[in-house]
Amino acid sequence: MTSPHYTTSSEEIAQKGEDIYNRLLRAQFEVVYRGKIVAIDVDSGDHAVAESVLEASQQVSAKHPRAQIFLLRVGDKALHRIGSWAKSESE
Repeated sequence: MTSPHYTTSSEEIAQKGEDIYNRLLRAQFEVVYRGKIVAIDVDSGDHAVAESVLEASQQVSAKHPRAQIFLLRVGDKALHRIGSWAKSESE
């Protein structure tokens, strides 16, 4: 099995994904799905919400096998964190 060849750069995928999220999904998702993972097919706009990156990606890929997927965690700046994360005293 050969892997698909995509012509869209990772920067373009990120830009398209952020645009779709901000225009169509953010207002509702930040209230309902805070902390969940969203996978967005940047070509079709189809998306899935799940507890994990793998689950969300698989849901989108099941509908669109050649999907170019943008991932994000609802309500957070980062999808994943590396290292320790300590709350400040004011939190």
